Amino acid sequence: MARKTKRHLVRSEANGNEPPVQGIKCSDLRDVSASFENKLHNPSVQRVTEIWSRGQMMRIKTLARVTKSIKRDKFKEENQRCNPKEKLVTEMKFEIMSRKTIKPSIPTPHQHRTFSLSLLDQIFPPIYSSTVFFYSSNPNEKGNSITSQVLQQSSRLQNSLSKTLVHFYPMAGRLKDTASVECNDQGAYFVEAQVSCSLVDFLIQPKIELLSHFSPIIDPYTTQLASDSMLLIQLTAFSCGGIAIAVCPSHKIMDGSSLFSFLQSWTVTSRGYGEVVIPKFIGSSLLPPRDLPIMPNPKVNFQAKKCITRRFVFDASKIFSLKAKTAGAIGQRSPTNVEIVLAHILKCSMAASKSISSRLGPLVLSQAVDLRKRMVPPLPENSIGNLIWQFLVFSKDSELEIHDLVAKMREGLIEFCNEKANKFKGDEGFQMVCESLKERGELMKRMDITIYRCTSLCKLPLYEMDFGWGKPMWITNNSSNYFEKLIVLMDTKQGDGIEAWVTLEEREMEIFQRSKGLLEFASFNPSAFVKQSRI
Repeated sequence: MARKTKRHLVRSEANGNEPPVQGIKCSDLRDVSASFENKLHNPSVQRVTEIWSRGQMMRIKTLARVTKSIKRDKFKEENQRCNPKEKLVTEMKFEIMSRKTIKPSIPTPHQHRTFSLSLLDQIFPPIYSSTVFFYSSNPNEKGNSITSQVLQQSSRLQNSLSKTLVHFYPMAGRLKDTASVECNDQGAYFVEAQVSCSLVDFLIQPKIELLSHFSPIIDPYTTQLASDSMLLIQLTAFSCGGIAIAVCPSHKIMDGSSLFSFLQSWTVTSRGYGEVVIPKFIGSSLLPPRDLPIMPNPKVNFQAKKCITRRFVFDASKIFSLKAKTAGAIGQRSPTNVEIVLAHILKCSMAASKSISSRLGPLVLSQAVDLRKRMVPPLPENSIGNLIWQFLVFSKDSELEIHDLVAKMREGLIEFCNEKANKFKGDEGFQMVCESLKERGELMKRMDITIYRCTSLCKLPLYEMDFGWGKPMWITNNSSNYFEKLIVLMDTKQGDGIEAWVTLEEREMEIFQRSKGLLEFASFNPSAFVKQSRI
């Protein structure tokens, strides 16, 4: 039997041990309190009051406490009417309804039972990424109840996932060791949950600290049951009929491009039309797994400090203004949206760091690059695995201007593409990976440098993911809880802006999120609700 678990995010304020008082109006209590107060100050009755029993005096105190409690509740009601979002947070509760495994609709052939990871898969720790898609209620099911709509959507997702796992069979297996997956058809883990608020109310001003509850990877019981699973899914139903779908693949086998290929195949299968993407598992043929002299510790606590993640949105007009501000200093080739936004965030973040510690060391930027298009010949877009690498950008000067940062990022990318990108093959690739891991290990030991990590999901058409009830209203990537100084960039729904999810140490974030330079071009956690027309 499925076990239910309630996650109460915000509990109403407790009233101590005072018993509830029913049938008493606030005005009546005020009149009683006033009457007692007048009597206590009337000389003719002072002598009487002196002989009142202790129980009678306690009754006055109790009435006063009840009056104060009712006034406080009345103030909270008025405050919630003025601030509907506060009321939403107070009443917002998550409840897990079921947990199950979804197995491939056709058993995996015996010859595919052991899946060999690539060398690049091998060095990634077994952590989960989490991408959440928010969808409005299904317009094709208006005649049905909300419960019926959600049940039909859940059944549709499970059936189509089962068919998709036939092609993506390693996602239904279990991690055997650092270099292989046992494709035993135990299945992907599927969680059904509900939340007590409407989708629109949540999107109008999203609470970043609540986003993790849409993902199954924060629930200890779920992660215990799904130990070594390669894929976790959570469907969360809103009270209005809208839903959120969290897709959480293990980073041991999927990067951002791989996730997109999987989603393309799943959504086509779910809606019943379009071309199903057939994956190509070629990673281990390019770079077979090896015994590495330096291996990441899979149990490492990535965040040693208390960190906070915040969301900043750069719309198209602000990006244009930012480019115009630096046009003369950058040169003939205009910076890309990712380059200019990342450079601006780095500059503001370094300024925040320096306000805390005046001795800010050299800057190191680790930026992820997709190898598929940069190898000769290019790899197929539907190649599955971790076919990415991080190139490093160094700067001894921590007070660089935006155009300097853009120039250094561009130089680093060009150098990587020309000299290294095509070498991730065979023995040459193994040698290069070993040297890079050794270099990074030495960097991590240094206390005088500031390391930023950046990954960009821009240009991946994630907003095209339609399971059969329309395209998503909003998409988030909640994978920023593992590292300090992490910047994740995503396209906005309109496609011409950028959402930046920035994770910094708590004190640094307090300064960064109030930076005038930052907020001149970025909006701090604006509404994610965008009205959309049905086509």
